Amino acid sequence: MERRIQGTILIVDDNADFRHYLADLISSIGGTVQEAPDAATALNCVAKSQPDLILLDVEMPGMDRLACCRTLKTDSLTRLIPIVIITSLSDPDDRVKGIEAGADDFLSKPFRVAELVARIGSLLRVKKLNESLESAENVILALARAIEAKDKFTEGHTERVAAYAVGLGEVARCSGDELTGLRLGGILHDIGKICVPDYILNKPGELTDEEWVIVKRHPLAGFSICSPMRTLVHALPCVRWHHEKPNGQGYPDGLKLDSIPRTALMTAIADVYDALTSKRPYKEAVPRDRAFGILQDEARAGRLDPGLVELFIGHGVPNLPCGNGHLDPAGRRGIIVP
Repeated sequence: MERRIQGTILIVDDNADFRHYLADLISSIGGTVQEAPDAATALNCVAKSQPDLILLDVEMPGMDRLACCRTLKTDSLTRLIPIVIITSLSDPDDRVKGIEAGADDFLSKPFRVAELVARIGSLLRVKKLNESLESAENVILALARAIEAKDKFTEGHTERVAAYAVGLGEVARCSGDELTGLRLGGILHDIGKICVPDYILNKPGELTDEEWVIVKRHPLAGFSICSPMRTLVHALPCVRWHHEKPNGQGYPDGLKLDSIPRTALMTAIADVYDALTSKRPYKEAVPRDRAFGILQDEARAGRLDPGLVELFIGHGVPNLPCGNGHLDPAGRRGIIVP
């Protein structure tokens, strides 16, 4: 049975005869073809209409042979497009350079047609899976923003927490995975509020003991929502443990300093800082310097990490517009009210 493929394949090769040969081959098995004679043209093609896969000859003149691949793989809009490098080069170092540039697969000239078709089909299936995972992630991120919108005190809170946390993470020289976790975790840290009734979220006064118990469920609820998503794995510590405290008096698990992931500790600092510098119906926003002093007081009391607080104050605070405030369950309506 003849193999068939579905999708648009961009062929990038300066040899017109070889390019047309590949185009005829792919068209004959069901694919739609785009052609580009050089890397610059290829980038223009991708910008106008993203293909499902790219066959790239790395021995073209003009742009560095791997720069095109590297450019596409570092752009969030095109990083999921599989790139197959076609080359007659046999030096292992060339393959290493291709891998470092982000190539998904290699084919050496001359190649068997059956092998080319099989590899294209496999990479197209992987791309569809990645897109479905990314779509699911986007749904959860949209849900987090929708939950924030139903609390009239939280406008922009999650985006600011994410920005503050990433700023601190960059100064602390966090890894790429940790920075991803801080960005997504900042946005998602309060997604568990979906289990908190609106009358509690929007309550202007102090919470009762019963309401407080309900609010404290939100980190575990958020963790439950996000944990099935493999793309959110680095955000999970921030979602579950952003209300844990170094002195062990936080929730939901009562972890102490050495047991709390540092991304969760960073998210906690960002969360508290935004609570302090945001206006609420019952208090004005705290000035930046006063907020720093309160963070230091909290660190001395064992409720925030002292080293990270000093790093945050010294280097890690992006200059963002203040918000309208938000419900911070750690203090029944604001972790600290000055």
